Amino acid sequence: MEVPSSSFEGDRVPLKLLLFIDRRPSLAKQVRQIRQYLKTLEGQFQFNLEVVDIGEQPYLAEHYKLVASPALIKVAPSPQHMLAGSDIVSQLERWWPKWQQEYLERQRVEVEEQGEGMPLALEHSDNPLSYSAELMKLSDEIFRLNQTKEELEAQLRFKDRIIAMMAHDLRNPLTAASIAIETLELGYAPDQKRNLSLSPELTGQLLKHAKTQVRAINRMITDILKTARGASIELQLFPKEMDLYGLCFEVAEAFQGRLQEKQQRLTTEIPQDLPSVYADSTQVRRVVTNLLDNAIKYTPRGGDVSLVALHRTTQKVQITVADTGPGIPSENSDKIFEESYRLQRDAKEEGYGLGLALCQKIIRAHYGQIWVDSVPGEGSSFYFTLPVYRA
Repeated sequence: MEVPSSSFEGDRVPLKLLLFIDRRPSLAKQVRQIRQYLKTLEGQFQFNLEVVDIGEQPYLAEHYKLVASPALIKVAPSPQHMLAGSDIVSQLERWWPKWQQEYLERQRVEVEEQGEGMPLALEHSDNPLSYSAELMKLSDEIFRLNQTKEELEAQLRFKDRIIAMMAHDLRNPLTAASIAIETLELGYAPDQKRNLSLSPELTGQLLKHAKTQVRAINRMITDILKTARGASIELQLFPKEMDLYGLCFEVAEAFQGRLQEKQQRLTTEIPQDLPSVYADSTQVRRVVTNLLDNAIKYTPRGGDVSLVALHRTTQKVQITVADTGPGIPSENSDKIFEESYRLQRDAKEEGYGLGLALCQKIIRAHYGQIWVDSVPGEGSSFYFTLPVYRA
């Protein structure tokens, strides 16, 4: 910044000008002409000129709402007046007498007010540039702090809802584990009337199933604790080679109790030669569980649900979860993946409106896609893709 020296009448505030320039070579000649003309005016009238490089102080250009450069702004006395364009010198020739008159009129008013014992009507500062710079810095800082505050509040709200949702999701593996344990208990009950005849193979399957569900519960509790400490676990991925075939059947098995309760039929079509995928098994399990849970929830009693996988391309595997529920209106097919968005029909339903939003985040983090096809009154089909594992 360059500040040419100029004389003052006592302590009075002089005419104050700001010249905004930039470093473009094509404007060098014009800027030089403006500064030379202003130099000739120093002997005619007192003024204070400050030169501002827009590249060094862009916030000042924003503050004064510059539309072009170079630009010359009279900042005091008020009102402010801006000259811009390619003919600033000719504009200045027209406006300079008026600016002089405004300045003299301002001085006259100040003298009269001082004579009447009234305080002088001072400008914001003897240095309008430093005042504007400080004002802009404070405004930027306030904006930044407000933005940070809003982001932190949103993160806290999201974290609380994630914890609530995961605590709610604990019910599925808990129910599955409870059913397996109760069945084993009946098989070894001392009361002969209630005793079930369990084969060694069935006993082994029930024990394995209960063990799998307990592990799932343990993982979910770990996730809840991580989230409570502030970790954004929903996007923490640890991808590796994963058996999608086995995972799908494990998730389907966990819902057998719910399916029997609603007398629904679950059809699974998972090819045994389905290739391994490169993914985080914990997070993919969350997606399959959420989609299957929704399918069972919205399918009426006696309806059909399906879980299908296919090797879509050499690079992608596609999973489909379909139901025969009420379907989704076409205008809402994209919105349902937004955080906390809920269809009007679900306003009183149990849940937190976060399931599909999390599914989308997880699948996108795997560089996959997730979408829905639905016909109102006939059902919905949710699809997502995962990358095939390459050694």
